[in-house]
Amino acid sequence: MKNTLILILIFCFSFYKSQNLINDKEINVLFIGNSLTYFHDMPKMLQVMLSENDQNFKIYQSAFPGMSLSSHLEDIIVSRTENMINVREKTGSETTETEKMIAERNWDIIIMQTGQVSVLIPEYRDQDIDHSIKTIKKLVSNPDCKFILFTTWAGKENYPQKYCYPSKIIFGPPTCSPVIKDLVQHQKLISEGHSLLASKNDLIQSKNSEKFYEVMTNYPDLELLEDEIHPNKTGSFFNACIFYSLLTNKDASQLKYSGKINPETANRLKKMSK
Repeated sequence: MKNTLILILIFCFSFYKSQNLINDKEINVLFIGNSLTYFHDMPKMLQVMLSENDQNFKIYQSAFPGMSLSSHLEDIIVSRTENMINVREKTGSETTETEKMIAERNWDIIIMQTGQVSVLIPEYRDQDIDHSIKTIKKLVSNPDCKFILFTTWAGKENYPQKYCYPSKIIFGPPTCSPVIKDLVQHQKLISEGHSLLASKNDLIQSKNSEKFYEVMTNYPDLELLEDEIHPNKTGSFFNACIFYSLLTNKDASQLKYSGKINPETANRLKKMSK
C-alpha cells in the first residue's frame, strides 16, 4: 500500500511538472507590417490583453511607415522620424531590420500585413506580395511556426475609385485595380485578394477586414478611422481585440482592459471581435 501511494505521488508530481513545462513555454509572436499595424501601439495593447490572463505570449513588431512586405526584405532604413522613413535598396550581403529580427528568435507565430491597395492590384498581389510571403516563410527557422495574414480594410473613399501603381517595366503602362464603384465592391475585392494570398501560402486569415466592414456599415456611431485609412485609438483597440480572440480562442469580452477609450465603447468592441 505504501509503495502504491509513493508511485501515485511520483506520477502526480511528474504530470504536474510536465504540465508546467507546457504552460510556461513562451509563445513568440512577430508582427511584420506598417503604420496600419503600429498605429496607437496596437501590438502593445494586445500584449496587455494577453498578459491579463497570464498568457505566455510575447509580442514583438517590425513595423515601419509605408513599408510593403517586399520593402521589409529589400530596403535598408537610412533615417527615420515618427511618421516617415528614408530607405535605400540593400546591396551584397546586407540584411534588412526585418530579416535580422526574423533571425533573432525561434518564432511561433508571424503575422504579416501589407497595404490594401497592393492587394487590390492583381499583378502586385500575385507577384510582389506572394513572393514576399514565400520568402519570409523560408527565412523562419521554426518548422512549426504558424503564419497569419493580417487583413486590412477599405478606407474612406470617394467612389468610383481606381488604384494604380507604376509599372516595374521601364516605360510600361501602370498596373491598376478594377474600377471600384462602392464600398460593397471595395470590401469584396479586398476579401477576395486576401483569401487568394492565404490559400496559396497556407496562411491563417485574420478577421480584421470583415470586422471593420461590419462596424463601419452597421454601427456608424463607432468611428474606427483617424483619417482615410489609419485606425484611430478605437480602431487600434478593436484590432487588438480581434487578434486576442484569434491567438487565444477566448472571448475578449471577458477582459478587464479598456485601453484609452470609453469603457462602454471598449465593451461593445470586445463583444464584436470574436
